[in-house]
Amino acid sequence: MYKDIIQFIHQLYGSSEAVPLHVPTFSGNEKKYLSECIDTTFVSSVGPFVDRFESMVAHYTGATRAVVCVNGTNALHIALLLVGVHPNDEVLTQALTFVATCNAISYSGAHPVFIDVDKDTMGLSPHALESWLRENAIIKGKECYNKTTGRRIKACVPMHTFGHPVQLDQLQGICARYHIDIVEDAAESIGSTYKGKHTGTFGKVGVLSFNGNKTITTGGGGMLLFTDDRLATRAKHLTTQAKSPHRWEFIHDEIGYNYRMPNINAALGCAQMEQLDNILANKRATAEAYKQYFAKRNDIQFFSEPKDCHSNYWLNAIILEDKSAQQAFLEYSNDHGISTRPIWRLMTELPMFIHCQSDDLTNTRWFSDRVVNLPSSVRPVIQ
Repeated sequence: MYKDIIQFIHQLYGSSEAVPLHVPTFSGNEKKYLSECIDTTFVSSVGPFVDRFESMVAHYTGATRAVVCVNGTNALHIALLLVGVHPNDEVLTQALTFVATCNAISYSGAHPVFIDVDKDTMGLSPHALESWLRENAIIKGKECYNKTTGRRIKACVPMHTFGHPVQLDQLQGICARYHIDIVEDAAESIGSTYKGKHTGTFGKVGVLSFNGNKTITTGGGGMLLFTDDRLATRAKHLTTQAKSPHRWEFIHDEIGYNYRMPNINAALGCAQMEQLDNILANKRATAEAYKQYFAKRNDIQFFSEPKDCHSNYWLNAIILEDKSAQQAFLEYSNDHGISTRPIWRLMTELPMFIHCQSDDLTNTRWFSDRVVNLPSSVRPVIQ
């Protein structure tokens, strides 16, 4: 039943061997820049590649400024602190996400509240968000509170699943009416735009990830995106142990965090940014090949970019008929050398978040039972 799909993927990647889900590609100046770090001894958190990487990402995304972090989870933690999320606050997000989203919320002492996703984006639904707020929220002054728990609802964290943007303008309007700050979890969506504007630049703060399995990588790493220069300056201060500049003294004026990206990692990032356009074009061609192939089948749907979006297709996704078909495909593909995986275990099914408030999560559960990710690495040759 799935033999032809396995053959197609082997042909697509020009390999009769095992095909991984997503691996990085290093075909530019990576070795050159790493050697430069070693030769100059600037391998830690100070060095020219840190500043250059921030500048390259800010320019590419259209952000006013960008601030590097050691990983995307830490970046999201700092983002929540920057918008004023305090212990015992609530943060609205989606249950269909990687656990890092909710871990970062927990680091700030806040409680996640889970809202359903849309069928066309796989991301936070504006309709579901507004419905939940209408029923559960009350505005006091210029702050929003949960009528059931009494907690302040301070932030909303939409996540662009597999690089597909959510309906950001609608979310902006809803959150503005309820005095809720948006922090974009754009960890998976570098190169993705919504109505011509890069993800991560719609909210008060946006977050990118450069983990080893992302579109481009620094080994491990993250980035904060800002339209507010003052907020970016504060982010830089907090992520570098809140150390005040001085030629020799160690002066720290508040609790800070060692979330600095080493220069050696930023060097990788600079080399990867130089190749980003080619990487995105390669991945888009792969997505188009999948789309055309699955258009011939009635039992499997390829998940395409939503309306008004230009997606990076970080991970290609297909939707099967039901849970049984999903599990059968996962077993068959992995048994035959094709690395596939289901969507993440829903946050509401994990022990640390099982008691968190949520809506009915109808679409969320529907996706959980059907989605499978296919190999999505950059291919050596576009066929």
